[in-house]
Amino acid sequence: MRASVLHPGGRMVLETRPVPRPDPGDVLIEVAAVGVCGSDTHYLRHGRIGEFVVSAPLVLGHEASGRIVAVGSDVPAARIGERVSIEPQRPDPHSAESLRGEYNLCPAMRFYATPPVDGALAEYVTIGSAFAHAIPDSVSDEAAALFEPLSVGIAALRKASVALGGGVLIAGAGPIGLLCAQVARASGLTRIVVTDPDPARRRAAERFGATIAAEPGEATVGAGFDAFIDASGAPPAIRAGIPAVRPGGRIVLVGMGADDLALPVSLIQSRELVLTGVFRYANTWPTAIALAATGRVDLDGMVTGRFALEDAEAALNADRDPGSIKAVVHPAAPPRTEEES
Repeated sequence: MRASVLHPGGRMVLETRPVPRPDPGDVLIEVAAVGVCGSDTHYLRHGRIGEFVVSAPLVLGHEASGRIVAVGSDVPAARIGERVSIEPQRPDPHSAESLRGEYNLCPAMRFYATPPVDGALAEYVTIGSAFAHAIPDSVSDEAAALFEPLSVGIAALRKASVALGGGVLIAGAGPIGLLCAQVARASGLTRIVVTDPDPARRRAAERFGATIAAEPGEATVGAGFDAFIDASGAPPAIRAGIPAVRPGGRIVLVGMGADDLALPVSLIQSRELVLTGVFRYANTWPTAIALAATGRVDLDGMVTGRFALEDAEAALNADRDPGSIKAVVHPAAPPRTEEES
């Protein structure tokens, strides 16, 4: 099979590798679509995220969908042919975190495209059968790949715990911020304010669920929100969002930014604010499938660029294009001819 491989130093190489063999509890998936995440781009440009360093060749990509083409010995053969969305996690099922239902926090987690675990920018991948979620025909391959970032939005809104008719402030109108806004709208929230300094992203926020899209610091942002979700990772945005939360409200940190941050501790104490983070997700795919299949969220509309596998590096850099929201790579697409290049 072909795979797009990141080598240390930031070099992307299209390689030929053996097709992986599914273990007894696994399925083998022919990959149809792979969404590009900011973490993929960060690995390309910087070679590391925190303690995870690209010290050996690595296949990127963890937002993926495809079709089951083979199964391990413990998986029913009837699953062959299913279209699936991949939940790109391999937790230890016996860890304390997995046993209490928080398998995303498992310390032994093997997660796609996190060194040294290869991801989905390849023609075939394997995953545990339970983490290959069947999708209805009404859901496109691209939308099914984006169940992964949608799951981050679902996890964030669950942590925000805002009741029907409530209000949320979201900092950052990148893909995760836009998905948080969509999930907020689908959850019955009636005040959804998204802030971002980029005008094009603010316009996108208005298309994808924001009742108000404002520049940070504008008077229209307001205050008294039930929750604040930071999807930017920018310390100024976090500091500006906390005072906008009502007493007893919640602060949910999703964006990856500074490792350390000065916080208004006295304000958090006096208002009894709950401050928490989101690290990936658990038990979100059934909700993601329901939201997409019923049209409560629009994932196809977020795709702004489509690329073949040999153009994976261009896909990873598509975030630099004006108006870009989400680039998607199609590994199963036939290679382009010289005339098409």
